[in-house]
Amino acid sequence: MWRVLRSSVTLPPVPPIGEVLRRYPDAGEPLACEPLNKGLLNHGYRVSTTRGSYFLKHHLDKHHLDDASGDHATIVRQHRATQQLHSLGVPVAPPLVDTEGDTVSVIGGQRYALHRWVDGLHRDGTQLTTAQSRRLGTLLGTVHTGLAQVMGADQPSPVRGRSPDPADTFALIDDLLEAARRTGPRDAFDELAVHRLVERRVLLERHAHRRPPTPGVSARGWVHGDFHPLNLLYRDADPVAIVDWDRLGVQPRAEEAVRAAAIFFVRPDGRLALEKVRAYARAYRRSAGAGAAELAAAVHRVWWERLNDFWILRWRYRLHDRRADPQFPAVSALAVWWTREYEAVGEAFTE
Repeated sequence: MWRVLRSSVTLPPVPPIGEVLRRYPDAGEPLACEPLNKGLLNHGYRVSTTRGSYFLKHHLDKHHLDDASGDHATIVRQHRATQQLHSLGVPVAPPLVDTEGDTVSVIGGQRYALHRWVDGLHRDGTQLTTAQSRRLGTLLGTVHTGLAQVMGADQPSPVRGRSPDPADTFALIDDLLEAARRTGPRDAFDELAVHRLVERRVLLERHAHRRPPTPGVSARGWVHGDFHPLNLLYRDADPVAIVDWDRLGVQPRAEEAVRAAAIFFVRPDGRLALEKVRAYARAYRRSAGAGAAELAAAVHRVWWERLNDFWILRWRYRLHDRRADPQFPAVSALAVWWTREYEAVGEAFTE
């Protein structure tokens, strides 16, 4: 008899493990299924069988995710990309192929994919040396050039367009302020939220004229779409697997490089570790063949994006979802610090 392992946190429903594994005879018989609670958007499970350990991915559909498609063709495209990147030597964990030659199992209208389990740890920027930060930049550049090679003829519409309109942001700030102030009893998070919202409104009023233009077509390319510490596994000092390709798509590629750095290298007080950013960015530019001007434009767009972004507060006050709350102090402080140190941040990415 196989076991379902559960923790005290709210976890997704038990997937049809037996039915999935029957489509992969070499995977063995199920022994245990452990839901994974790392990450915010996806359902994943560690499945132990008589033949080893596997990762089972439940691909959620469009009704579950507001910006990641769960349709069959999109998932197959993601799978094909990881298979081809793996053949180029990029550290990924492509899905296994079942007895019908498919990588997606559709059971009860739900889509599942089985991957070999990869032993590894997540590491943020504080755990990376300067040399490892450099290697991280090289890795992301390799992903971008590899995707350009394997996805060349497959060109869906870009997923990002115009930069945020400050008029919309001012309306959102007012709405979130009202929600935070009427929360009762208010806790330290609510007090910080009110402080940051008022502070951000002042910053936006001061910098509203700096809204960036829409990026040109030449800046766009295939990107992972969600490159951050929880989607990269390390074994000792070496990256061994880039996971979670749900947001694979066409975006300004240098923006992914800047956005990733702002997640990997942010300190708890909101500052970026600029020496590590500098090493990372230099390596990325060499690996991806990206020029300083491309990075400078990306820095400006991502700074503006951060200045206008309140996704954690929207989750808390509109969706009543507090899973991202621990990220808020550093994320909200980063927008303020980045605005103050705008020139220094730009130099770290381009010099």
